[in-house]
Amino acid sequence: MIHGERVRLRAIERSDIPTFVRWFNNPEVRRYLVAYAPMSTAQEEQWFEDMLQRQQRRELFLFAIEARVGDEWVTIGNVDLHRVNWKDRWAILGIVLGEKAYWDQGYGTDAVRTMLRFAFEELNLHRVELEVIDENARARRCYEKAGFRYEGTRRQVAFFEGRYHDSHMMSVLREEFQEWG
Repeated sequence: MIHGERVRLRAIERSDIPTFVRWFNNPEVRRYLVAYAPMSTAQEEQWFEDMLQRQQRRELFLFAIEARVGDEWVTIGNVDLHRVNWKDRWAILGIVLGEKAYWDQGYGTDAVRTMLRFAFEELNLHRVELEVIDENARARRCYEKAGFRYEGTRRQVAFFEGRYHDSHMMSVLREEFQEWG
């Protein structure tokens, strides 16, 4: 377990598959994700097997996000570092909060900060980057609060809801994150 202020990160388990299928079959949850189509249990099981292989090769670090509710922990999303570049010491961050009841309450920001602490202090990465669709204001706020800085725009790179959207590149360096610390 990796503990943040409000969340903890834990390994993904096979028993999480039904929860993920429920999330990724909700159009509102997957609206800004790469996974744009509904997901079957069989597809999610195949993804799980692939994810295990990628984690063994240290190409991916993926965790479930849990929030404390009373005396219990509830799985509310997942966060990952992928396309890890060990030579140049960088990775791409991805996050999804699948439980809408936990949106806009700071859980995402705490999960991102917790993952950044893991990236910089445990994996010894130098840089973490991401892309965010221009109209995803909730995500942009989360990333900015976690210390990410705007780097540039990829114009009309994403197509959904019948039109093209820009994507913003953002990153945070280890020394910047440590200053926030």
